[in-house]
Amino acid sequence: MALSFEEKLRQILTEDQIFLQEPMSGHTTFRVGGPADYYLRPEAGQAAPVLALCHTYQLPVTVIGNGSNLLVSDRGIRGVVVEIGAQASEAVVEGPLLKVQAGISLARAAREAANASLHGLEFASGIPGTAGGAIVMNAGAYGGEIKDVLQWAQVLMPDGRIEQYTPQQLELSYRHSVLPQWGGVVLAAAFLLEPGDKAQIEAQMEEYRRRRNEKQPLEYPSAGSTFKRPEGYFAGKLIMDAGLRGFRVGGAQVSEKHCGFVINRDHATASELVCLIEEVQRRVEAQFGVRLEPEVKRVGEF
Repeated sequence: MALSFEEKLRQILTEDQIFLQEPMSGHTTFRVGGPADYYLRPEAGQAAPVLALCHTYQLPVTVIGNGSNLLVSDRGIRGVVVEIGAQASEAVVEGPLLKVQAGISLARAAREAANASLHGLEFASGIPGTAGGAIVMNAGAYGGEIKDVLQWAQVLMPDGRIEQYTPQQLELSYRHSVLPQWGGVVLAAAFLLEPGDKAQIEAQMEEYRRRRNEKQPLEYPSAGSTFKRPEGYFAGKLIMDAGLRGFRVGGAQVSEKHCGFVINRDHATASELVCLIEEVQRRVEAQFGVRLEPEVKRVGEF
């Protein structure tokens, strides 16, 4: 008798790596989201066989890092969610290269670079994501972007090939790469940095931390900046000028501290967050003729 998906899965992963009907609210920074049919936490070497197994059984797969840029439906996610996070987060310094597994947090990657007196990753120290997710969306802050420091990314392709790509091949641009189009999954990466003074590097990271605490609503669950920066404008200012500071839909709110952030103010649902985002888009476009494009990715059944 042929083995089932779960039986074959248990030949790759242990019981403490497999979760059934797992609430996604515990795995997103918005703290919302219904259950995933399967939630898997493979170690670095297990990701490829797990994804191949899902492909064999034609199960839909959603790959996440720490869920910092996701808005998951209240109905959850059908199929399989594969987390490439802390269990796949090793880092090693080789000269000016910081080589990391995809699940490492950007905060820790920046810290590893600082410890090695390597300059260039300070801008990423407060971005609440993993290296893999940051490459997929070419994350950036304070004038820096991942494409500025990425030397190469190791990517698992849908056909099972593992290839190494440069930023140019990945077509990294503002909050964009071709990886979603390819269906590729980042497994590892190398950042090319510059020798620097450790004290100065740490001072810059501390300055960025101070500015974040001062300007961003870090005390509430959110997905960071909700909208991409429209050309020639700032999303937060457009939203503020539209009179939407503090605007609420249920437990979802436009931050009073920074209008570019939509926050989970009080036990918001994903539906409330979506309604709020869409109403902000509608009002800003009606008043200023600018269509705001969400940075946050919706996942699941809306």
